Parts: sequence; structure tokens; C-alpha cells
Amino acid sequence: MQHEVWALTGIGAVALLSFLLGFQGARSARTTSDFLVARRAVKAQRNAAAISGEYLSAASFLGVAGLILKDGANALWFPIGFTAGYLALMLFVAAPLRRSGAYTLPDFAEARLGSSNLRQLSTVFVLVIGWLYLVPQLQGAGLTLATVTKLPYWVGATLVTALVMINVLSGGMRVVTLVQAVQYWVKLFAISLPAFVLFLVFLSDHSEHRASLSQPMPPTFVETTVVKVETDVTLQVGNPVRVVAKGIVDNDRPVDGVLIWNVGTHKVKAGTQLTFPAGASVPVASGQPLFNSTWLRPQSDSWSSLFQTYSVIFATFLGTMGLPHVLVRFYTNPDGRSARRTTQFVLLMLSVFYVFPIIFGLLARLYVPQLLITGNTDAAVLLLPNAMLDNWVGIALGSITAAGAFAAFVSTSSGLVVSVAGVLSTDVLKGKVRDFRTATLISGLVPLAVVFAVHSSDLSRAVTMAFSLAASTFCPMLVLGIWWRRLTAVGAAAGLVVGGGLCLLATVYTLATGGHDGWLSQILAQPSAITVPLAFLTMWGVSRATARRVPLDVSRTMLRMHAPDRLGFIRDRDVTDGVTTGADDDGRMRSGRHRRG
Repeated sequence: MQHEVWALTGIGAVALLSFLLGFQGARSARTTSDFLVARRAVKAQRNAAAISGEYLSAASFLGVAGLILKDGANALWFPIGFTAGYLALMLFVAAPLRRSGAYTLPDFAEARLGSSNLRQLSTVFVLVIGWLYLVPQLQGAGLTLATVTKLPYWVGATLVTALVMINVLSGGMRVVTLVQAVQYWVKLFAISLPAFVLFLVFLSDHSEHRASLSQPMPPTFVETTVVKVETDVTLQVGNPVRVVAKGIVDNDRPVDGVLIWNVGTHKVKAGTQLTFPAGASVPVASGQPLFNSTWLRPQSDSWSSLFQTYSVIFATFLGTMGLPHVLVRFYTNPDGRSARRTTQFVLLMLSVFYVFPIIFGLLARLYVPQLLITGNTDAAVLLLPNAMLDNWVGIALGSITAAGAFAAFVSTSSGLVVSVAGVLSTDVLKGKVRDFRTATLISGLVPLAVVFAVHSSDLSRAVTMAFSLAASTFCPMLVLGIWWRRLTAVGAAAGLVVGGGLCLLATVYTLATGGHDGWLSQILAQPSAITVPLAFLTMWGVSRATARRVPLDVSRTMLRMHAPDRLGFIRDRDVTDGVTTGADDDGRMRSGRHRRG
């Protein structure tokens, strides 16, 4: 009970801070520009903190540690990719994207290629990516409150949605920028302080248990542990283990007593309770590294493992360049140089942060190995402090991590809702302030309904699906649109359909089948190594075949994106009363919702 009170206090403090910051910022938000791009006046350091606060989502705060606990060295590609993606973004996209003068990704597509149809297609993919990314944030909020307070799962998701919509409705991007910038430092504190303290506790542990991570043996239970299995699972056993089972195990046989599990696999039905004595080997879910020595080294023994590794690299390295809620941040910088400086600061901030989830994942393998049985590995960050320190210090640290996790959900969800609402308001509605507020309600309620209907875990892998879709759609369009003058609207649309369509089909198949074993399932679970090259090739090939449809003003547009800022070629597009306009260099105006060539 004491732990629940402390955790609720920390979460309440973060919620109150977010609300107060939103109330403060809302007083100066009046125009459409305030709501969409914060008047394009956000300085590099603050924008970097806001991007980092927005980017460090449930997958970063909880999911990375859970993946390290479960998959070991193989999972290190996730934090590496999440960070290194900003290097590619800085080199190829950040400054030219800002100089394009667009408000949103669909606006960029139309400004560069002169097609309202391409703009509409881009709008569809922005909505899908935004909602696909938002769902695991709300799931993580439900998981956090359910883990630390025993409240129903839906409470956390609803609370985050309500808080996010209040802030976004009050001031859009102008409010969200301030909230996210502060919440980056909240999250860094909430994960770094517990990590330092727990690592010192680990160093003071002189038992043989501490050295077991490097041994060719399964993880072991520190103390007698009771595990309630919530879903059907097949467990691998590396050493014979004595277990007290109450439920249904192995061939649907009801048991209520002591079992000796021999080396091999054992099926356990949902609702079964398992009690393991201290020192017993920990069974792990099928498909995960069983022995610690195996867990510590990358698993590249098969072609399927290598394929999945490269797919993760493609998705995380290139997906960052296509995430709408990240890219919209660069429209808020004053110029291209400021956009590049923002990205440099982001690289530093993310590099510092991702050290700490890795520490949590390593320690969780020793002190909360029961999560390997339940599959609820995303809870490692929340449960580890109390598992290592059974006193008020552990309770305090656990409350801090819960508050940090809540900040992660709020900041990332805010950015996603702003980006989706911005596209809905300008491309589906009329683009006025009241339309932005209507779009905000739609943007928040749709994923909340999905969360109520679908209960799943493994947050990092869920977020990676959004990265895969972004890498297979907007990344090729941006890279080719910025650096290749011969890209056409038909080519870009064909690439979006091929890359995005295949990625969505793979995602639907994986979710429907649960990712069963087999080479096809392994490919479809991480399809980026196929879908990203196909998207690039399709855009290139179809653009070559439709070379006559290259926009007539391509030279002017390319000059605007690549000329140094001091030459003054930047022409920001404007949104006034639902009309998107852009000025030609010769003074002629292209008006209407969509650009006309």
C-alpha cells in the first residue's frame, strides 16, 4: 500500500507539472501558426530538448530494458538505431526540410512535387503512422499504473489521453514544446538516479549470483518466487527444476502439487500459478536465449537472425527520417542552420539517456527473472528497484521510475497528437483553430479505442512497426525529393503504396498470427530490409518512366532547399483560413488548399 501511495504521488506530480506548463503556454497561443509550428521561433537547444522528450517514448523508457532482459546483446541494436537515426536525419533531411517552408509532411510532398493527390496519400500514411505509434504509448501508460498501483489497465491509458488533449487543445505546438522540453529532464532524472543507485547495490553484491551473467547457465531465482501465468506460454528448461504448480501444464493435465521439470519444453496454460524455490533455474519463453552465456553474445548463427538484425537497422536508422511527429519539429526552427544544430543536440541527449535502460536490462536478468516466464518484460524498470532494495529507498526509486515512465507517455503522446491533428486540420478540415481542436479530439480518441480493444505488450517491437512503416514510405520520398531533382509525383506515390502497403500487410499478418515460427513469419515480423529497398527502387523506376512529369519549377524548389540560409531563399508557406499558400520568387502567388504548378 505504501508503494502505491508513493507511486501515485510521483505520477500526480508529473501530471500537475504538465498541466501547469500547458496552462502557462496556452496564454500566448492564438494563431494557426502557434498551434502548428509555434511561430517557427523555437531555439535550437529548447527544440532539441523537446524532440528528445517527445522521442523518448514508452519503447525507450520501458521497452528497451525489457528487450535487453529478454534478448540480450541482440537488443542493443534498438537503442543504437533509435539514436543513430538522427545522424542520418541531420546529414540528409533536417536543414533542407526546414528551408522548404512546409508545415507538415503532406505539405512538403505538395510543395516539392505539385500534386494534391500525393498530398492526400501522404495524409493517409501520416495518420496510420501516428496512430500506430500512439497505441503503444497508451498501452504503456496502462501497464505502468496497473503494475505500480494495481489500478485497472484502462485507467492509465485514459488519464494520459485526457492530459494530452487538454494541453494540445489549449495551445497546440506552442504549449507542447514547453511541456516536452521540461519532461526530457524529468525522464533523464527518473531513469539515471535509480540506475546509479541500483548499480552501486549490484557492485556491493559479492554473492555468486552476481557472477552468473557470464556463466553457461540459465538465470536463477534469488528467492522463493510465485509467478501467475496470464497467457498460454511454452517454456524452455535448461536445467531440471522443482516447481509447485497449480493449474494446467503439459498436455492439458490439471495439477496441484510438486513437479520436476526436466530439460526441454513445457506448456503452461493461462491462469496457472507456479512457485519456484530460491536458487532454481528460470525457465524462459520459447525462442528466447536460455543460457546467460548465449544471452550475452549476438545470435547470428542463422540467416533469419541476420535478416532480422538488418531489418531492425533499416527500420530504426531510416525510420526516424520518416516519423511525422519528429519531422514537424524541424518546421518550428527559424532556419536550416538552426535545424541542424537542433539535431546535434538531440544526438547528445539521446546518447546520454540510452545508457541507463541498458543498465536496467542487465540488472533485471539477475533480480527479476520471473518476467521471462510471464513475458511482461516491459515492467522491468518499474519492478527492479523494489526487487533489489526491500526498504523505503526501493519504494522511492520505484516511484521515481513510475513518474518518469508517465512523463514519457505524456510527452510522446503530445507530439503524436499534435502532428496527426495538424494534418487532419489542414488536409481534411478547413485549417482554422477550431478545426485543429476538433482534429485533436479525433487524434486522441481513435487510438484510445484501439487500446481498449487490443491488449498487448512488447512496446519496443510495437513501436518498431511504426518505424518500419516510416522507413518504407516517407524516408524514400524525403531523401529522393530533397536530393534527386528527377523525382515525380507518380513515382513518389508508387513508392509509398509499394513500401507502405507491403509493410502494413506484414504487420497485419504478424498481429493476426502471433508471429509463429518459420522463415516467412520471421521475415514478415521485421520486413524493413525488403520493403525499404523496394520503396526506393519503385520511386526511382517509376520516376524514370514518367520523366516528363517532373515539376517545371523543380530548379527553384531545389535552390530554396539547398541554398545557404544567409542568401534568403527561404519562403515559408502560410496557412490562413484554411488556405495553404506559397510565394514564387517572381512574386506570383499560388493559392488554394493545394499548390498548383
